[in-house]
Amino acid sequence: MAVSLGVFSSFLPIDKVPFVKSSSPYATVRIAPASLRVPRPATISAVAKPATETKPREPRGIMKPRRVSPEMQDFIGGGVTEIPRTQALKEIWAYIKQHNLQDPKDKKVIICDEKLKTIFGGRDRVGFLEIAGLLNPHFLK
Repeated sequence: MAVSLGVFSSFLPIDKVPFVKSSSPYATVRIAPASLRVPRPATISAVAKPATETKPREPRGIMKPRRVSPEMQDFIGGGVTEIPRTQALKEIWAYIKQHNLQDPKDKKVIICDEKLKTIFGGRDRVGFLEIAGLLNPHFLK
């Protein structure tokens, strides 16, 4: 029984492939299952490239070290004049966790001590989503 399937006739042996009949009573075309589709050949970009020596990229965006205000320098300590935003945020969260400054009833709220008040503009309580916005004035351009 030779049934021509057009393009697929040269790829699929008819004797060994179980075809699925369409569920529509009006359809007379048999459809090959999706698992029997022919894969596309690999392109040049998909082939593994040999490892070459590349210099590491310089940090950009929030990873790039920026000059910080004197208040932030006092908070971080160590005479640091430039720090990335991500590292500053890590330092602040480490300080908050170390001194147990989260509100016990609502962990999303930070109760500021005197050292944090210098960073957060004198506010007594700060929501954790506000921290990044309150740090903006401390990163100088």
